[in-house]
Amino acid sequence: MYEILRFTIEIVSAALFFILVQFMLKPYTYTKESRYLGLPLGFTFMGVSDIFLAIGVINPFETLRIVSLICRTFAFVFLAATYFFSKKPSKNSRLIWNTALSLLIVGLITTTLLLVSSPQFGIEAPTSLSIVFRTVDLFCITYICIQCLRSHIQKPDPTTIWIPIGYVVLGISQYSLLIRAMDENYSYGFAFFGGLTIRLIGIAIFLIVTYSAFYRPKKRGTNEKNSA
Repeated sequence: MYEILRFTIEIVSAALFFILVQFMLKPYTYTKESRYLGLPLGFTFMGVSDIFLAIGVINPFETLRIVSLICRTFAFVFLAATYFFSKKPSKNSRLIWNTALSLLIVGLITTTLLLVSSPQFGIEAPTSLSIVFRTVDLFCITYICIQCLRSHIQKPDPTTIWIPIGYVVLGISQYSLLIRAMDENYSYGFAFFGGLTIRLIGIAIFLIVTYSAFYRPKKRGTNEKNSA
């Protein structure tokens, strides 16, 4: 029963993340600026993380759990780096961002290979790794929320306020799962499934905001042309 519910939530979560990525690829498609790849890459890794978790429900291998943790943590690192380099672009900032993006990808691959191929670091200590990675997630989310709030204060908009709220919701989800990770005897319960459900709410917020940003203005513009 619990396994079926968890598998369903992970699959739905992954599907929503990938739909969100399709929306977030619009800026890169229009501008071809690599700095716009951070958000879609970050949310792509979140979707991949959920897929590994869903597979792990069917085949409970600790390796899948480790890879999922790594993917999710690097997802938040990608997002934090994106907001860090989200200032006015220049030649130097583009070069630094491209370098940082390459280093993050290399770091993701290296960390995955190290933890998966070295039992003394990964497989024998999944709980400790879960606590460490989820703590890093919370630090990244905190930084992202601060940056989003600063951006909203500088240019107040009723829509942009939902962006930090969405990240706060994802942070609450990670905190709930962190509590569960700290208690090895607490396999399933309110904190665990509550964290998964809250994650879905966070994704829904991002989907609504992204849809409003990229599709509603287009429709208004079309209506204006038709009326003219």
